Amino acid sequence: MKELAKRIQQIPPYLFADIERKIAAAREAGRDIISLGIGDPDLPTPQRLVEELCRTAHDAVNHQYPSSQGMLSFRQAVAEFYAKRFGVEDIDPAAEVCALIGSKEGIANINYCFVDTGDINLIPDPSYPVYATATMLAGGVCYSLPLDASRGFLPDLAAIPGNIADRAKLLWLNYPNNPTGAVTDLAFFEEAVAFARRHDVLICHDNAYSEMTYDGYIAPSILQVPGAKEVAVEFGSCSKPFNMTGWRIGFIAGNARAVNALATYKSNVDSGVFQAVQYAGQMGLLDPEQAVSESRAKYAARRDILVGGLNEMGWNLASPKGTFYVWAPVPKGFSSASFAEYILDEAQVVITPGSGYGPAGEGYFRATLTTEENRMAEAIARMKNALGSVTF
Repeated sequence: MKELAKRIQQIPPYLFADIERKIAAAREAGRDIISLGIGDPDLPTPQRLVEELCRTAHDAVNHQYPSSQGMLSFRQAVAEFYAKRFGVEDIDPAAEVCALIGSKEGIANINYCFVDTGDINLIPDPSYPVYATATMLAGGVCYSLPLDASRGFLPDLAAIPGNIADRAKLLWLNYPNNPTGAVTDLAFFEEAVAFARRHDVLICHDNAYSEMTYDGYIAPSILQVPGAKEVAVEFGSCSKPFNMTGWRIGFIAGNARAVNALATYKSNVDSGVFQAVQYAGQMGLLDPEQAVSESRAKYAARRDILVGGLNEMGWNLASPKGTFYVWAPVPKGFSSASFAEYILDEAQVVITPGSGYGPAGEGYFRATLTTEENRMAEAIARMKNALGSVTF
């Protein structure tokens, strides 16, 4: 067989696929594994959304090829969600919204709309791995923006050299943040929009966790900044607020030129989201609060168990106000990978090494809240037995 394309050879194995393989191997060996590794909600999709899927799946009209841009009614639901949730009332559903086969698909594919060989993207470090791998697959170059605890895990945009900023095509942001759980306010987005204007950069804001927030914090949208649509798009997802990860339904909203470019690219590589899934997604977007509030309460309770348990062992963690992740330093004497391996071997608990999210993630691990409370408590008990107390 011919040699694989260089674009495939240059990318590392996808972090979560590797974790899934390790979990499967451990379980096959008969070990009782508690996974705090992958951010896949264990809560069920709301029943009314499941029933809407079933109802519309019986309509033969929905059995045909769907539009790659998405049904207009779904895009209208996105626009209405932005108006009600963020006070952004000027989104044109026909020109400024496109449905996605999960936001991950759009996050990857927008690179092919803007990035040519050698072009620079500004990538937070640590970050969701797809920002960097999709840049590389499109032939682009990643310029890392270190996220440091001392800055609340916000990138220092002023520290980016002018010649790099001027050459950059895309600036990736993600708040509430995966993997750190960090949050931000509208003032940072205002700074980012001003930066993008100065340097002619398109901001791609991954807002998948906007509804997963706690302790009174309400996440903003970058599209709330006046004039943001001139320089920004935002990726949203039904996966996290409505526990629909397996359904594959998300959206992009914002700059019309960028949205149209992605829709054009998609029209050549896919046929869009099954319309019955879009009907379920739009039902969630038009009336999100009940489902979201129930999930928030469960994740907050789990967060308190996990953070409290880690702090009893010697950590000194503040409870994250966003996402369903806890980001914590590894104990003295461990690397990110060796600590994750030790916890799997000695406690039968899966955590994710921070190094999998970029070089700046070394020295940290990520644990998810997508495990029921009794299993979360059991995971903490196992870690205590394996570690005793810890030092840093």
